[in-house]
Amino acid sequence: MTESAAAAIARAGSAVELLRNAQARPTIFPVTPEFSNWRSEQRSWRESVALLDQSHHMTDLFISGPDALRLLADTGVNSFGSFPVDAAKQFVAVNDEGYLIGDAILFHLEEQVYDLVGWYMVLDWVQFIGETGDYDVTFERDANSLMRAVGEDPRFYRYELQGPHALALMEKLTGAPVPPTRFFGMATFEIAGTTVRSLRHGMAGQPGFELFGPWSDGARVRDAIIAAGEEFGLVLVGSKAYSSANLESAWVPSPLPAIFTGARSGDYLEWLPAARLGSLAGSFVSDDIEDFYLTPYDLGYGRSVAFDHEFIGRAALEQHAAGDRRRKVTLIWDPEDVAAAQRSLYEEGTPAKFIDLPKARYGLYQVDRVTVDGVDVGISHDCGYITNEQVFASLASIEEAYAEPGMRVVVTWGEHPVSRKPAVEPHRQVEIRATVAPAPYSRFARENYRKS
Repeated sequence: MTESAAAAIARAGSAVELLRNAQARPTIFPVTPEFSNWRSEQRSWRESVALLDQSHHMTDLFISGPDALRLLADTGVNSFGSFPVDAAKQFVAVNDEGYLIGDAILFHLEEQVYDLVGWYMVLDWVQFIGETGDYDVTFERDANSLMRAVGEDPRFYRYELQGPHALALMEKLTGAPVPPTRFFGMATFEIAGTTVRSLRHGMAGQPGFELFGPWSDGARVRDAIIAAGEEFGLVLVGSKAYSSANLESAWVPSPLPAIFTGARSGDYLEWLPAARLGSLAGSFVSDDIEDFYLTPYDLGYGRSVAFDHEFIGRAALEQHAAGDRRRKVTLIWDPEDVAAAQRSLYEEGTPAKFIDLPKARYGLYQVDRVTVDGVDVGISHDCGYITNEQVFASLASIEEAYAEPGMRVVVTWGEHPVSRKPAVEPHRQVEIRATVAPAPYSRFARENYRKS
């Protein structure tokens, strides 16, 4: 019998205790780690054109039926006043108390048929509301390749083309000028004799297209892309580089979902399998799970919030909107302090927590303490190395008073007490100085990421 999240939390004593010491293996992207080396692969989306395979690490939740749109409007903070077929948007959901469940990409594939794509946290929430509420909908889940049954193929292939030569490559592949498409707009193309749907998108803030279609067409389309891309310097990007692309676009991929307390949490945690709870890592420590919660505003999702309809958490979110907020920023970690932490591996005594490259997080939910003069001012999320800027950086949610570029903060790296997660070795905490910078950090991404 599958253990529920509620049972697992009761067994551990608390949600924090369970997540902090979760025995889940570190999250990996189940594709080739490196085709050349991750440094050159990171550079490709800034200098030429990159091909990234998204077919295996995301989950699709297909939602269909007469009430599909009503369900999405009830669970999403987004406006659904106009959402035609062949449109997409970043879907954001909160709990009844207005705290973030998560975000995903929502595609309107055909009449009464939608595809919600991304991390499973927000997909689970939408499916729970749909199954336990009065909705005439059906669900079909295509799990990522780590969770999919052995030997079972994905339903769709998904490829990302991004970089300054992406548009030229697309025009060579399709044999025609690419029609103007706004950010998150969709279009349909013919490539190698197959019909390919696309999303205007760019994970690292560069011009990009997400291409998808039936899995059976995937190899043919990929071969055509590689052949046509040779003259444009096409680079195949593996999972190491791809997992770090969000540091440039400033997207936080897996904030801790606010599912452990609140009006619906009891029923939801009974419904949710314990295996999908994830793990909590980082130096921020509290026995109260709500101290780890975020609002959409903390991660820069205020642009997605539309109080033009009723949705779960609307009243509470209106109060959050009027109250104090944190701002999403990039923290540039001091090279000397990062080097000292890495150097401790070669010195006597207990070293600092290992800093992996290019991505250094060691739990599904990375939550590190950020302080000024010893006082907490926010939390640091994903962290890693950006070759294109030659910096070690993290994405963070910081109190407004400390969020101006150039301000100095301190990130505490490592855990105390040290948890029992498989990815955590004996280590000591260290303090790493950091400088606040804009998010996205790349000027090109800030000025062009969402332009039409």
